[in-house]
Amino acid sequence: MLEKMIIDTAEKLRLVSQSMPKVWDGRESILEMRDTGFEYWRQEEWIEFYFKFLCQKHFHNIIDTPGKKYGNTEFDAFREISWDFKVDSVDPGTYSVTANDAEAIANTINDYGYYGMILAIGEVVYGEEISFKKWYDDLRGEVGKYETNKINAGIMSRTRKTGFVLKGIYFICFDNETLHLCGGLLQDYSGKTESNILNPKDVIIDIGEIPNTAFVTSEGF
Repeated sequence: MLEKMIIDTAEKLRLVSQSMPKVWDGRESILEMRDTGFEYWRQEEWIEFYFKFLCQKHFHNIIDTPGKKYGNTEFDAFREISWDFKVDSVDPGTYSVTANDAEAIANTINDYGYYGMILAIGEVVYGEEISFKKWYDDLRGEVGKYETNKINAGIMSRTRKTGFVLKGIYFICFDNETLHLCGGLLQDYSGKTESNILNPKDVIIDIGEIPNTAFVTSEGF
């Protein structure tokens, strides 16, 4: 059974998450990260890193960031258990989200009983492919590692993600049993077109298979 302290932490995070912005404009979000000195503002997948930025900004009095480190793997935060901040652009129950290194997750569950995920769900806004990419590349002053990997792999640039509408945040705690029911190694899944830039030993979680008992609380928008 989940310890009361973990439940209390998740509830505090849920309440604080109510003050997060609901609509994320790409240009405004990137500039906000840059102007506050957030180290990952140049990353191509700005939506994921903007959520990380928001979590660090809003949750700093509740959980410690960054979290525990296992080998080369560092979790996003720690309070009672290790937590990661993740984003998915679909309705819960449809797709999957890449978590973290399998060995690191196994170790933190062994140490603390659970592995926590704070999962933002929302709708991606697409558009302005050429102008947004040019603006972002000019702002960064260089082509990022993500873009370089795509160029080297011969992957054409896709439609740009220029905005995000936050629909909900889910606070999830996995133990070994619940993780086994909904998770597997990325290398065992086919059709992951960008797996060349991810760790094949990362755990990928099927959102639709997450047991109800793993959901601690949630906040809808």
